[in-house]
Amino acid sequence: MRIKWGHLFLIVLLCTACLLGPVTSVEAAQGPNAVDLKILALNDLHGQLNVSQQIEGQEAGRADYLAAYIKEREKNHKHVWKVHQGDMVGASAPISSLLQDEPTIEVLNKLKFDVGTVGNHEFDEGVDEMFRLIYGGTHEKTGYFKGANFPYTVANVVWKDSGKTILPSHHIKRVQGIPVGFIGVVTKSTPSIVMPEGVKDVEFLDETESINREVKKLKKKGVKAIIVLAHEGGTQNTATGEMTGPIVDIAKGVDEEVDLILAGHSHRYLNGTVDGKLIVQAYSSGTAFAEVDLKLDKRTRDITHKEAEVVTTFHSGMKPDRRIARMVAKYEEIVAPIINEEIAQAGQTISREPNEAGESALGNLVADAQRQRMDTDFAFMNPGGIRADIREGTVTWGDLYNVQPFGNELVTMTLTGDQIKRLLEQQWQDGRTRFLQISGLTYTWDPSRSHGDRVLDIRKADGTVVEADTAYTVTANRFIATGGDGFTVFTEATDQVVGPVDLQALIDYIRQLPQPFSYEIEGRITRINPS
Repeated sequence: MRIKWGHLFLIVLLCTACLLGPVTSVEAAQGPNAVDLKILALNDLHGQLNVSQQIEGQEAGRADYLAAYIKEREKNHKHVWKVHQGDMVGASAPISSLLQDEPTIEVLNKLKFDVGTVGNHEFDEGVDEMFRLIYGGTHEKTGYFKGANFPYTVANVVWKDSGKTILPSHHIKRVQGIPVGFIGVVTKSTPSIVMPEGVKDVEFLDETESINREVKKLKKKGVKAIIVLAHEGGTQNTATGEMTGPIVDIAKGVDEEVDLILAGHSHRYLNGTVDGKLIVQAYSSGTAFAEVDLKLDKRTRDITHKEAEVVTTFHSGMKPDRRIARMVAKYEEIVAPIINEEIAQAGQTISREPNEAGESALGNLVADAQRQRMDTDFAFMNPGGIRADIREGTVTWGDLYNVQPFGNELVTMTLTGDQIKRLLEQQWQDGRTRFLQISGLTYTWDPSRSHGDRVLDIRKADGTVVEADTAYTVTANRFIATGGDGFTVFTEATDQVVGPVDLQALIDYIRQLPQPFSYEIEGRITRINPS
């Protein structure tokens, strides 16, 4: 029997397949139909353009080093898209915030970002100012600004009067003809963590439902490769790799067509798979970014392979990008007369890191400054409003601005002892704990007691018991005074009077301390350890 060459080739091919085993989807995408796509993702930059941090004993961060890393990872790759997951601005360093955060958008423009979404901090100064940074417009402090050169998307923020999304609900890009869909969402808790006035005209919808709504639209358009830009996060166990938190719940609930979820908000490391979706988050403040390598199949137009690395922007061994460095230097020169003013000398680093009970040295300092300035019995400070440590040595105006960058006005009010007790109980809510930093009082809490009844033995600093039916004067910043972070008891207060901004109170207080100054954890908050 004669075997034709065509038949012989087929026999050889089949035998080879038997020896090698079945071809997986990843392997199938290695041939001529495979398209490589690299995603470089940034979250929670917070305008930290000229701020570095100590990571594992090394300096990391700054926009010029971040840019150098990004450009290095772009080399020799044909298809690279740069994206972000929100909080690019807000709680920013002075060189950005004093210029209405325009410098941060300009840096993202220079780096040629492709698409982004909004975080809760983009709403800090209201929707109109957010739109100005995105689309361009005029501000009384800075004049005209051209806005972002790249599109934004958010699917779960709508106008209350019309129900329409305030920004495009998704965005489609193409790589070698393959459509890739991006869906942006921001944490639905945003109204409780920004000034209510700034978001009074918009509504924040459920993230999972909003994503699934957009997935249906993308499917109808023939889009199978779908990426979510989510300003919501979680945590990951370093030993087991298990992830928990809101972003995990979102991953479990969204359509299986979603391939990749780029996360933010929690400022943590995330890199793992949940329900077939790869979830990645790269810390915060420009100290890291995510590098995600994807393979797409031209025939199926879907993602067939995905893997990620979180890259820390260590300074060692890397030269800062010259163009971005020049931009940073220009911004620093503009604001230098303000930020370089010397305020005091710190005898030691004063940390915002709380102890097991929830008290921090810097929290004590900030709360004391506010209570003294407003001359009240007590002061309460939300920990999320303290954004940086005070480092040992010379302390400048800019250093203190980094500690309290929001410019919140202080508010005095009257609360009863019973209301103060209920206020402290609100530190535990929605599965999260937010320990208020306090001045003028002490208390004990017991984690073994039921929710709503954990706080015990509230006393004034002199040891006098805080009586339930006695009225006390209290200071808080405007954010929590209007119910921010879920501290709604403040809205029951009477006799509210607005004072100066929190930053000025901190500056004035530190100036009058003996120099060099220091602050310690004093046992204002005591935790009962279960036996």
